[in-house]
Amino acid sequence: MEYTLECKDLCKYFSGNKYFGAVKALDNVNLQLEKGKIIGLLGPNGSGKTTLLKLAAGLLKQNSGEILVDGISPSEQTKALVSYLPERNFLNPSMRVSETLDMFSDFYADFDRERAEEMLTKLGIHSGQKYKSLSKGTKEKVQLVLVMSRRARLYLLDEPIGGVDPATRDYILNTIVSNYAEDATVLISTHLISDVEKVLDEFLFLKYGQVVLHSSADEIRQQYGKSVDEYFREVFKC
Repeated sequence: MEYTLECKDLCKYFSGNKYFGAVKALDNVNLQLEKGKIIGLLGPNGSGKTTLLKLAAGLLKQNSGEILVDGISPSEQTKALVSYLPERNFLNPSMRVSETLDMFSDFYADFDRERAEEMLTKLGIHSGQKYKSLSKGTKEKVQLVLVMSRRARLYLLDEPIGGVDPATRDYILNTIVSNYAEDATVLISTHLISDVEKVLDEFLFLKYGQVVLHSSADEIRQQYGKSVDEYFREVFKC
């Protein structure tokens, strides 16, 4: 079977200081993510979720082990396969929305501008607006539209609905579900489990940089009679 994302004994640590030693963000992570799945990346703060996404996006380099995107180590080649939405704003505030569309059209051969413009229209976002004039939630919508308008093989979404109002979350989730190809994989890191679990096929629980559970959402509901959100709260309760 071919996997969109594979990790084999993956370790990543960050340098410490004279008071604290190196911090291990990921500790011997092993996982295989199939094509055509929407997968939740869940865990408390500091569990390694963002580090894993950055490694898959080629923005960080592991200390040991292996990570593969479509069978290839993260590189310039895999950047054409990965569409990454960081948790923080990444667009130039002085640009107009239309200019961000121009930029993505120039950078990515797989960018579907027509689809992006259609989604922006449905969200009531005018392409002539400057990015800095938009609200925090609208900025996040624009970034998600750009990321989901690529025909990528792996979508890495770091808190895609964290800053938007509840009324917009359903639209954003429907956008994610309806705008990825059957042979692609979507990996969503989020704390808003109750909002996203209805679209998840599978989920990963990370704790202290390790995968403590990788399961289908339906399996948890059937085996434990609980929602993924309820199960998460039980596993990670303080």
